[in-house]
Amino acid sequence: LRLRLFGIPVAAPYRLIDMAKDTVGLMDGLGLKSAHLVGASMGGMIAQEVAISFPQVVRSLTSIMSTTGNPKIPPPTREAGAILMAPPPRTKDEYIERFAKTWKVLRVGSFPEDEALDRSRALRTYERGLNPAGVGRQLRAILASGSRKQRLGAVKAPALVIHGTVDPLVHPAGGKDTAASIPGAKLLMIEGMGHALPIPMWPEIIDAIAEHAHGAAAKAA
Repeated sequence: LRLRLFGIPVAAPYRLIDMAKDTVGLMDGLGLKSAHLVGASMGGMIAQEVAISFPQVVRSLTSIMSTTGNPKIPPPTREAGAILMAPPPRTKDEYIERFAKTWKVLRVGSFPEDEALDRSRALRTYERGLNPAGVGRQLRAILASGSRKQRLGAVKAPALVIHGTVDPLVHPAGGKDTAASIPGAKLLMIEGMGHALPIPMWPEIIDAIAEHAHGAAAKAA
């Protein structure tokens, strides 16, 4: 991250384009010629890359709490940035405690329904398996992939961009930049949403994605 801030190229064993190729490969394996792609955060960046590099497989694109890679977008807040740089927890109890604190920061505010599920979500994640080095490689992949801002101008798929107005990790300007970079993209800014998908906001988000996908399908018919 510091290298990127000083304009020094970041090396990475794989980049977002490799993950986009994996996505298309998975679709091929599932026998899907095309799909409505929805990606959040890093997933939004990968979905953008698929829409740029493999337009034939994308019926519609929904990019959530993501960004273009434009280095002019403001950085995470100090508190959110500290989450990215924190050393990995050493025990299960420490992981569960860190999980709750992390999502408290990312959700921004009080969401009792989600907070009540933090412990069970943390346990499932811990038991499934952790790979701290993999998380580091993902961050390097994002930084090494550079900006998609110019290339997003070639995206032909109908695009919807969803972003929270108080996102502490990916600045709201990242969502606005994404929508401004894709011709005809729709932008939905959700008041009070941070870098998370809190349960009370699910209906609005789900309805927006469903309407967008149905609209894209109707235009293609």
